[in-house]
Amino acid sequence: MSGELDGNFGDSDSYAESMLTSARSVIHTCLQIRPFEPVLIVTDPESSVIGRALYEAAAEVTDRTLMMMMPTSHKRGSEPPDYVAELMRKQDVVILATKSSLTHTKARINASRTGRTRIISMPGINEIMFSSGGMTADYNALQKELSGLTSIFRRKRDVRVTSAEGTDITFSIGAKWRTDDNGICNRPGQVMNLPSGRVFVYPKEESMNGQIVIDGSWEGNILDEKIIMKVENGVVVEISEGEISERINLAFEEISKPLNKSKSAIVKTVAEFGFGMNSRAKIVGNLLEDQVVRGAAHFVFGDNSAFGGKNNIGIQMRGVILRPTIELQDVDLVKDGKIIAKRK
Repeated sequence: MSGELDGNFGDSDSYAESMLTSARSVIHTCLQIRPFEPVLIVTDPESSVIGRALYEAAAEVTDRTLMMMMPTSHKRGSEPPDYVAELMRKQDVVILATKSSLTHTKARINASRTGRTRIISMPGINEIMFSSGGMTADYNALQKELSGLTSIFRRKRDVRVTSAEGTDITFSIGAKWRTDDNGICNRPGQVMNLPSGRVFVYPKEESMNGQIVIDGSWEGNILDEKIIMKVENGVVVEISEGEISERINLAFEEISKPLNKSKSAIVKTVAEFGFGMNSRAKIVGNLLEDQVVRGAAHFVFGDNSAFGGKNNIGIQMRGVILRPTIELQDVDLVKDGKIIAKRK
């Protein structure tokens, strides 16, 4: 066991217990699994300790629990093996604890289309993150708080996001605000990431214009340099210079190569915007945790097909902004990173 884990948990017994406590929270509070339900846990070698904890917790409830190990050759954005995809379609509950996200794969989409399978996904989760931080939130209380925000968003379409670091971006929403990312995944067909606790929305295509300055994290990496993006008509048209910015451009270029001209022109679509509500989450350099930090905002770039958008490329990338101000017409949602959610 690494010194990092020893320093956080003291000894192997307390470490194992903290892992099992979090796993039981997933099984009992988040998924509310019942004894007759078949459960599939999909994991990989890098996440196998988490997978085993989830298996142990699920097996305490139902003896219809199966764990599948993804091959080491699996690459980000690619489909799981056919036998895994087929098993996913036949379960009441699927838990995805893997390094790379399977949320936007056809396998996950087809499992959801059965109308039966509810799915929790934890892409990129590590052992410390699993047993502390955002995962330890009171998800029942979070559900209540998020549902209380629903009335604020009604009939309001225009959004402005600013920050002291230079973000100033406006857009219209293309669908209803989502306030159901609360950690409770107990209904057939639901799909949810853990840790949860964010409000998000699909920006109407071609409506976003301005500048985004990402200063918190990018794709699970804490930033020591700002990423400045110029957005025109919903697509990033310019990215500031820098090592990370160069990698972002190269990633989009690689995605664009096999696409036709019209499709390649929109690979840098701003696919989603949201802000965090989880008071236990911290900026730790993990995209799943970073995006639910209370009062932080995040922008998602790439695939927006889950909302009915045109940019179906199978890959998303996201950046987190610290201490934003978010205005929704006559409502201040967030002020300098503090949740306000009240009329001006």
